[in-house]
Amino acid sequence: MKENKFTKLLKKPKNKQILFTLIILLLCLVLLFLIYYIINSNIKKYNLEKSYVSFAEKNKDTTFSINKIVFFSSSDSKNKASSKSNFTIENLFAYTDIALFIKNYPDEDTLENTLKEVKISNIKFTKAPSVGEPKLYYKNLSDFASSNTSENNIIQSDLNFSITSDDTADLSTPTLYNNCANPIVLSYVNENIKTDYTITDTSIPITYNGSLLNRCNVSLDTINTSISFDIYITNNKDEKFKTVVYFDIPYEDNGKSIVDGSLIVNKDTNFNFYRYE
Repeated sequence: MKENKFTKLLKKPKNKQILFTLIILLLCLVLLFLIYYIINSNIKKYNLEKSYVSFAEKNKDTTFSINKIVFFSSSDSKNKASSKSNFTIENLFAYTDIALFIKNYPDEDTLENTLKEVKISNIKFTKAPSVGEPKLYYKNLSDFASSNTSENNIIQSDLNFSITSDDTADLSTPTLYNNCANPIVLSYVNENIKTDYTITDTSIPITYNGSLLNRCNVSLDTINTSISFDIYITNNKDEKFKTVVYFDIPYEDNGKSIVDGSLIVNKDTNFNFYRYE
């Protein structure tokens, strides 16, 4: 039986030594790779466990939460006109004023549970209405439950609040008391739900509230909306907190509806802020 060239090469002592050396080197490389993989995995595991422990330590107690949201929903019209024979609605809009109450713990004020900076960002209409033009505004607390909104207060991206301890502070601009005494007040407005809409039945007087939606044949399903956004807090110890707030705009609740005129909904919530720095 003839030997092939590879077998003949293996029979030479020098070639055997080279092959053996190559095998040893290969095994060493495999071993080094395994050692590196094990060490790297353990380091990642340690760092992950360390971050979990750090996060848990920072958040063993709740410092801030949003435990209540109050909604007021109604409707109105801009540029309305009337005659003996009809009413014309040029811009039918629905609005919902939203008061978010920040609760701080414990009850007595400290550097840890008082506000230094507050910001709202990452605002999303997670479910947009199929009719109209949805917008979100900052609103003065004194204008809550009214159809008044200022175009100067429309929220384009982030909303940064001024923080004050002055009881006489002007709340017409985004302002919060550092002890969480006043709520964050926003207004969701869906404009141009109907434009140039004429109501010919003048036997029933027009009331400029949520009943307008019925008079203009607007189905609530077409204006249903869901909103989410992030709220960031920095306290007076420069610790940083965050929570994600999300809710459906309420047009119906417990057998009541916006089309009855207006709708007030008090919602208990549990949006706890977690400390990330």
